[in-house]
Amino acid sequence: MVNDLPATLAGSFDGPRPCVGDWVELRETQIVAVAPRKTLFARKAAGSGVEVQAIAANVDIAFLVMALDHDFSLRRLERYLVLARESGTRPVVLLTKADLAEDVAGSVAAVRGVLDSGEIEAIAAVHGHGVEQVRRYLPPGITAVLLGSSGAGKSTLINALLGEERMATQPVRQADSKGRHTTTHRELLELPGGAFLIDTPGMRELQLWATGESVNATFGDIGHWASQCRFSDCSHSNEPGCAVRQAVADGLLDPERLGSLHKLRREAEYLAVQTDVHQMLARKAKWKSIHKAMRNVDKRR
Repeated sequence: MVNDLPATLAGSFDGPRPCVGDWVELRETQIVAVAPRKTLFARKAAGSGVEVQAIAANVDIAFLVMALDHDFSLRRLERYLVLARESGTRPVVLLTKADLAEDVAGSVAAVRGVLDSGEIEAIAAVHGHGVEQVRRYLPPGITAVLLGSSGAGKSTLINALLGEERMATQPVRQADSKGRHTTTHRELLELPGGAFLIDTPGMRELQLWATGESVNATFGDIGHWASQCRFSDCSHSNEPGCAVRQAVADGLLDPERLGSLHKLRREAEYLAVQTDVHQMLARKAKWKSIHKAMRNVDKRR
């Protein structure tokens, strides 16, 4: 059973800030250390800086929740899939509000087209449809996280899994299917079957915190065509003999998917450069501080 215990960071704490899902070492009511994480779902923190924002740690399954209304976006789903691959978690796509969709099978097929690996479930939790399918992913001891936009139906699904109306729900606007944040903080919940579920607020912004390798691996279908390009380092932009652009021209590959690959690659490359610069400046500041301290020691002698 999950018990709440207020705790603060110890004054001597030196490590990654704990996030929901972390195992920590306590001394009385102070956190003195965070145990090594087996997985970490994270994104780039909002703003122009180069900081990581930890979303959930030690997660086995990432439920990527997307409603079958105006919330449906394959391009946003690709971002979630890149971050799930980077984190090492198993992605499961949950298409909610299936009772409101005209073509559920078509939506499932569209998602299958961008899902290199992982499962898809179409559910309507408000009516209990598909809840048992989701429950099969949650045997005792498994930890999962729910990720998706505000109004996608995460709180409704949690209530169905808990068997009680514990989480507040809000109606969405009919014009754009957007809802207000009913979840305002991340919380670890224990389910009746012994699994754990992390609820997260809806994410308005999802900046990448991932490597180019995770981006490329998420676009395995494009990788299939890329293996046939004339040049092994083809960027699929304007090189001659590009099998990827030929696949687009032949109608075998969605041009929007190729555009998404280019965009996510640019973000990952920019992040890598900015991270290197940030680390270099941090090292310079550290050594400057050390040299200053040494000069002060010399002056006192």
